[in-house]
Amino acid sequence: MDKGTQTMIENLYKNTGKTLEEWIEITNGQALAKHGEMLKYLKEQHGLTHGFANLIALKSRGADAGSKAESTDLVATQYKGKEDLKAIYETLLAKIQQFGNDIEIAPKNTYVSLRRNKQFATLQPATKTRFEIGINLKGRAPEGKLQAITTPNAMCSHKINLSSVNEIDEEIIRWIREAYTRAE
Repeated sequence: MDKGTQTMIENLYKNTGKTLEEWIEITNGQALAKHGEMLKYLKEQHGLTHGFANLIALKSRGADAGSKAESTDLVATQYKGKEDLKAIYETLLAKIQQFGNDIEIAPKNTYVSLRRNKQFATLQPATKTRFEIGINLKGRAPEGKLQAITTPNAMCSHKINLSSVNEIDEEIIRWIREAYTRAE
């Protein structure tokens, strides 16, 4: 389990007086099948924040990266056939981790979510030749390498596309750091 998730589980107990296991039992006792239903129930009936409700819902359903079988390496799977893009991921992650020790790195099936108190960025090998950085900077006008995402219900407000590790520069790191700072 990554450090961010462990800290969140500890804070869940400190803030609510109930362990994650107790919350999972409460949630599972409601016969709620969908993630959104669980979130709504936990937020409305128990006054939990979105972050805590999301953690409980994911763990209740076994749908988070930490609940997947240990033999399943989601990041390795993402880069099968896209090995040339893995250096971009590794370089970005190393630079981003220098921002602070409060970053949760949460691999999903097709991307890696970077969270603080909320998601601030995603790292994704989008195609065999294009790596996409999703960045949450709502309200920020696109400029430079920062492009607006106009898809409804997008997880991020902006993106930056790369095809080589050599394209990683201070501008890109600055945009990600701004999103990280906003996510406190």
